[in-house]
Amino acid sequence: MSAEPPVEPPGRGLLTGLGVVVTAAAGTGIGSAVAKRAILEGGRVLISDVHEKRLAATADRLESETGTRPFTAVCDVTSESDVQALVAAASRSLGGIDVMMNNAGLGGSVRLVDMSDEQWSAVLDVTLSGTMRCTRAVLRHMIARGAGGAIVNNASVIGWRAQQEQAHYAAAKAGVMALTRCVALEAAEHNVRVNAVAPSLAMHPFLSKVTSDELLTELESREAFGRAAAPWEVANVMVFLASDLSSYMTGEIVSVSSRHP
Repeated sequence: MSAEPPVEPPGRGLLTGLGVVVTAAAGTGIGSAVAKRAILEGGRVLISDVHEKRLAATADRLESETGTRPFTAVCDVTSESDVQALVAAASRSLGGIDVMMNNAGLGGSVRLVDMSDEQWSAVLDVTLSGTMRCTRAVLRHMIARGAGGAIVNNASVIGWRAQQEQAHYAAAKAGVMALTRCVALEAAEHNVRVNAVAPSLAMHPFLSKVTSDELLTELESREAFGRAAAPWEVANVMVFLASDLSSYMTGEIVSVSSRHP
């Protein structure tokens, strides 16, 4: 058992020539890790986020790390007009969208008895309804284009496992899982695959800022490897689900976790 992740592997051309959109990609979490991985795997990448300055800074960093600058588009996934504009911009910039990585989510910790309607609705609107809006818009694009495609949603093991103060987030992520399974059946006739990942604990600077050291230590102790995943370890599974290596997989929720009971 190691407390350190392995060395990130090199790209293998898994997304060569494909147009890839990654939502909520600003910063240093799973979204930007997916974008980096998609670039390293040969994809043409557009990243979006609601935070314009952070989005530009992330594009700068990705260009520095990979030698390729991704396209960018500001998008609030709670806005249908923003989502429509994102798909249109990505179609123009990438020459068509082959892969959609739905990463946007909003969390928070509060007991249900203390939760307001506004807190509940905010988490559901970003995490579940935002995923629905992006999936709906890009699926319409993929069907009209007639070239198939892959949609990969970011769920969470909390959609399966109970945790105090997470009723809104857990409900949203369980909803993402159900959405993924249902849409997969509808999309299959158009050769579009829809899958999701369910990470347990992925370490990045934002998580360490909003989570106490004591809780992080406890959560890491529950993992079989005794550590959190690096964001790129989750990103690799998302890239696998977007690639032709998973050509016969759809409607699946893949746990990216080493957690034991």
